[in-house]
Amino acid sequence: MATFSCPAVSFSFRCSYGSSSNGNHGDYRVNINVNGNASTRPFKQHALVNEIALQSPASLANIQFLENGHISEEKIRQRIPTKKQLVDPYRQGLIVERGVGYRQTVVVRSYEVGVDKTASLESLFNLFQETALNHVWMSGLLSNGFGATHGMMRNNLIWVVSRMHVEVDHYPIWGEVIEIDTWVGASGKNGMRRDWIIRSQATGITYARATSTWVMMNVQTRRLSKMPDEVRGEISPWFIEKQAIKEAVPEKIVKLDDKAKYVNSGLKPKRSDLDMNHHVNNVKYVNWMLETIPDKFLECNKLSSIILEYRRECGGSDLVQSLCQPDEDEILFTNGVVQQNLLKNNVLGMDTMTYGYTHLLQTKGGTKNEEIVRGRTRWKPKI
Repeated sequence: MATFSCPAVSFSFRCSYGSSSNGNHGDYRVNINVNGNASTRPFKQHALVNEIALQSPASLANIQFLENGHISEEKIRQRIPTKKQLVDPYRQGLIVERGVGYRQTVVVRSYEVGVDKTASLESLFNLFQETALNHVWMSGLLSNGFGATHGMMRNNLIWVVSRMHVEVDHYPIWGEVIEIDTWVGASGKNGMRRDWIIRSQATGITYARATSTWVMMNVQTRRLSKMPDEVRGEISPWFIEKQAIKEAVPEKIVKLDDKAKYVNSGLKPKRSDLDMNHHVNNVKYVNWMLETIPDKFLECNKLSSIILEYRRECGGSDLVQSLCQPDEDEILFTNGVVQQNLLKNNVLGMDTMTYGYTHLLQTKGGTKNEEIVRGRTRWKPKI
C-alpha cells in the first residue's frame, strides 16, 4: 500500500501482479483511491507509472515494489527480459550459434578512439564487458546484479574474472561498424569460460579475439564459491564447445619485485573506477599497467596481445603500485628513428618483430603488499 499527495489531489493504491482477462501478461490490478473515490482496474507497468506521474510527478522517484508480486521503478526502466529474446533492436543484438551465442553490431564512437583515430584497448575491454552483459540480458536469466543470474542472486553470488587473454591484429577506426560475437563454455567444475571475436562488418576480417575465465564469489564473505547446481542448471544449456584462442599450455607469468625497471606508486582508485560490485573494474587495471610503459615506446608500437591473471579484488580505499619490466634491451624500441630505419632496411622482419613486458599491480600496504593482477603484454611496431 502506498499513498501520495500533492496540493490538488491525494490518492493511494494497492497493486497485485497477474494476468488480465485477455491473457496479456505483465498487468497489475491496482486499487486506486483518488480523493475518496475508489476504483479497481488493470494496468500495464508503464501505464501504472504514467498514472502515478500524472497524479503526483514528485512521487514517481519514490516508487519501490519488491519482486514478490511487485515491481520496482528500476525494473520498469530497465525492462530486463524474463524469458529468452532472439532480437534486441535497442542494442543491435541477436542470438546466433543455434540459439545460444550472441552477436552485436557496434559503431566505433568518437570517445572510444585515441589520437590516431583507432579504438583504444580500454574501449575493446569495455565492449567485451558490455556484450557479455547483453548476452545474459537476452537469455532471460539476468537478475539485478552485474551479470548475475536469478540463482546466483538467491545464493549471494557474483561473477569475478580470474584470467583474460586478448589478441589484437587490427584496431577498429572511428566510425567503423564492427560485429562482436560472444559465447560461453565450461571451465572446470566451478568456472565458466567466455570468448569473443571482433570483426569488420564491411570486410569480415577478424580484428581481435579474446578468451576469459570466470568464477563465483560470495558477495558477503568475499570468498570464492563452488557453483551451485541451481546456477549450473541455468547456464549450462548455453555452453558452446568452441574457443576464440586455443591455449594448449597457458603462459605462466612470473611475479615482479621491487627491482622492476618501471614503478608507478601511489595510484588511488576514484569513485568512478568502481563497478556495480563495489570493486575496481578490470578495465582500470589495464590502464594502470599501460601508463607505466614509457611514452616513447607507446608512440611507435601498438599492443598485439595481453594476458591478465587476477589474484584479488581492489577496493576504493586501496593504494596501488604498478610494476613493469621489459623483456628486451630498450635501445631499439624507445628510439622511433632507429626502429623505423631497421624496418625500412629489412634488418628486422615486421611480422616477427615483437617486444614484451611483464606487469604487476599490487596493493601498497604498510607491512605487506598483496597481488591484484599479473600481466603480460606483447607489442608490434606501428606501420
